[in-house]
Amino acid sequence: MSHKLTVIGIGPGAYDMMTGQAVKALQECDVIVGYQVYTELVREYFPEKEYLTTPMRREEERCRLAFAEASKGKNTAMVCSGDAGVYGMAGLIWELSAEYPGVEIEIQPGITAACSGAACLGAPLIHDFAVISLSDLMTPWEKIKKRLHAAAEADFSIVLYNPSSHKRKDYLEKACEILLQSLPQETVCGTVENIGREGTKVCTCTLGELKTIQVNMFTTVFIGNGSTKLINGKMVTPRGYHLEENT
Repeated sequence: MSHKLTVIGIGPGAYDMMTGQAVKALQECDVIVGYQVYTELVREYFPEKEYLTTPMRREEERCRLAFAEASKGKNTAMVCSGDAGVYGMAGLIWELSAEYPGVEIEIQPGITAACSGAACLGAPLIHDFAVISLSDLMTPWEKIKKRLHAAAEADFSIVLYNPSSHKRKDYLEKACEILLQSLPQETVCGTVENIGREGTKVCTCTLGELKTIQVNMFTTVFIGNGSTKLINGKMVTPRGYHLEENT
């Protein structure tokens, strides 16, 4: 009897932005477990599967539900948006795995928002970059502030996940105020909303302008480094490749 749990990064949400391995794992599974927003992204492509969901902030319950299904001998899939190992369920699954020694675990990676959003904006992450979540549900705001300071001081390009929510409407503004202590107002920035889904919105702006832009939990924010520039309306961060001179 199979006792397999596959944690799958489904990417931004569009079927054709999932990896072939992720699609194969979903085709072969019996039951799909996940946060209800993410299960809805795959339900139309795999309507015959059994679906089990939990609301936001019920992550441990969700993982134990997946383990319970796998323990019954069902080929079980846990879906996460983007990559399961980037703010996803892969870590918690492994943390709980000692309690379920009979379950085989496999992780299938997906395209995280930093990569898919960067493709929409141009090429903002060609050099070193940092990814920081502004959600303080599991990380104290004081620690987030330190990470923002450090990334700006180190001249990283920066990607911000979870920039806003109903309870955190001013967090992006606060983050921009911290970054502006080290970065000029003219720093090239961009936002991408609903990456890879219907209604994708792409915007470029300066760091000074970013402070007042309205975003939501489905927006990913990009702050360029000291070399980032706009080329044909796209964010580009040069890495320093030498361009051949015309002779």
